[in-house]
Amino acid sequence: MEINTEGFAGGFAADNGNANGSRIFECGVEEFCPGELMADVDEAELGRVQSRSYFSTSCGLERRVNVLLPANMTEGRKYPVLYMLHGIFGDENSFLNDKNNKLPEITVNMVKKGICGETIIVFPNMYASFRADQKPGMNSEDIKPYDYFINDLVNDLMPFIEREFPVLTGRENTALAGFSMGGRETLFIALKHPELFANICSISAAPGLVPGRDWAMEHVGQLSEDEVRFAPDALLPDRFIVCCGTKDSVVGRFPLSYHELFEKNGIKHIWYEVTDADHDNNAIRSGYYNVLKQMAGSSAGA
Repeated sequence: MEINTEGFAGGFAADNGNANGSRIFECGVEEFCPGELMADVDEAELGRVQSRSYFSTSCGLERRVNVLLPANMTEGRKYPVLYMLHGIFGDENSFLNDKNNKLPEITVNMVKKGICGETIIVFPNMYASFRADQKPGMNSEDIKPYDYFINDLVNDLMPFIEREFPVLTGRENTALAGFSMGGRETLFIALKHPELFANICSISAAPGLVPGRDWAMEHVGQLSEDEVRFAPDALLPDRFIVCCGTKDSVVGRFPLSYHELFEKNGIKHIWYEVTDADHDNNAIRSGYYNVLKQMAGSSAGA
C-alpha cells in the first residue's frame, strides 16, 4: 500500500507551503508551529495554573490535575477546553515544568494574533492506578494504568472540570491531544468516545494500541487490528490528527503504522510528519498548535 504523507487520508492534498517552508494541508494543518508563536510574553499574560485534586471513583483514589486558565478571565464567560495528555513516566506537571516546550506562550500568542480564542488547558495525571504505591514501568503490569485512564477521564475528570471551571460543554468545544504514551491513549479514547471530542491530535504515539513489540517490551495491545475502527453509528470527530517527527528515536515508525492501519480500516484522519523532529518538543509544539487552531474552527461552527 502506498502511504499518503501529504494530508487528509482519503484524498485531501497538501498545499505548496508558506514562506517559512512549512507544509500547509487542506483544513489548515501546518507542519511546523510558527516561530513567532513561541516568543516570550509578560509573565502576567501567561495565565494562572490551578493545581487541584478530585476523587476518582474509577480508581478509588484522590488524583491531581493542573488547569491552565486564561490570564484575564471574564466573569460569566465560558471557554473551550483542551485535555493534554503527557508521556510515560510523566504526570500533571510534566508539560508545565518543561519551559522549553513553550505551550503557555504558544497559547497566549495564538490568541493575540487571532488564530484561536482563549482556551482552558487541562493537564491530567494519566497514570490511573488503583493503588497509590504503584509506579509506571516498562512491563505489562505497570503499564496497564495508562489504559484505565479512559474511565477516569470520562467518568470523573471531565465532570469535575465541567463542575469546577467555566468550560463550554459539548464536543465542538472540547478537544483531546497527547504525546507519546499520551498519544497512544488519545487514539484509544478517540476510538471509544468520538462523541466527546470534535478535535483530536495524537503526537508521536507509543506502541501498544494493537499488539506489537518495540525495543522495550512486548505489547499485548488495547485492541486487535480489526477493532481499530469507529462504531457504525459513531459521531465522528471534525478533525483527527496523527503526527510524529521524521527522526523519532523512541517510538520509531509506530505512528506511521497507525496511519497505515487507519487507512486500511477506513478511519478518516489527517496524517503528517514533522521534518527533522525527534521524540521532542518540535513534534509536541506542532501538534499542540494545530489542535488549538482546529478548535477555533469547530467552536465557530466550521
